[in-house]
Amino acid sequence: MNAIDGARLLPWTSWDGKPCYLLRGNGIGYVSRLADRVEAEQLASAAELVEDSGRVLAELAWTPGEIHLLAVELNAHLANVLRVSESRGARLLFLEGVSGEGDEDSGGDGGGFEAPPVA
Repeated sequence: MNAIDGARLLPWTSWDGKPCYLLRGNGIGYVSRLADRVEAEQLASAAELVEDSGRVLAELAWTPGEIHLLAVELNAHLANVLRVSESRGARLLFLEGVSGEGDEDSGGDGGGFEAPPVA
């Protein structure tokens, strides 16, 4: 078993942009609860931005600067949502692997989550 197996990808990065992980917690500690709150805030903020961007785009009266700002905000929020989905997907796969150890139908090697290619 690798030291990173079962580690939780946290919803923030280090000061130099590297991913942060919480190693094998029980899910109820301070950092886990903080990460849960940050993830919830990131998802709620992304949902609000989706609504706002729909209204902005529907008006058809935007400047190139407004579209650029919207693209920057959408990119940042999408990156947060992707990080949350990677973290949750990896934890689900790990739990499936742990509960299915020795089970031939466990569905893979229990490794990390990889997002599908973007079409």
